[in-house]
Amino acid sequence: MNSVHPSVDKLAIEFFNSVDKPKSNLESFYFCDNEKDANECADLVVQNIKRATASSLWWYELNNEALPESGNQYIVTNWDGEALCVIEVEKVEITAFNQITAEFAEIEGEGDKSLAYWKKVHWDFYHRELANTKYSPTEEMQIVCEYFKVIYK
Repeated sequence: MNSVHPSVDKLAIEFFNSVDKPKSNLESFYFCDNEKDANECADLVVQNIKRATASSLWWYELNNEALPESGNQYIVTNWDGEALCVIEVEKVEITAFNQITAEFAEIEGEGDKSLAYWKKVHWDFYHRELANTKYSPTEEMQIVCEYFKVIYK
């Protein structure tokens, strides 16, 4: 996305007013790499069902992005960039793909919340995420497991 939806600024102002702090920049993002999944995940976050996300460690390297840290706050948007809520990172763990647990899959909250579902959709996602890079998904690749909570809607 090239421009930020006006709702992002509006939600940021409302959030900072609600906590009586001066407005600062909050990064906004949507989950996934397609409209259907991005909007479904955003809805699950707003409903407090999805409380975690998982990117490959390689994605952070390829995009020169800092790893998330406990206390980081972000605005979650839908695919169109419309702001829906503010989340705060509670915990970050780096785990091999083949060591992801059923508990994490359930907390991530997608599909039927099973580990089998998590592995299938994420394996497919990591193939898309790493396409045309020097990396290919492996069972041992490192996954950044980010736990979060909604702090403002």
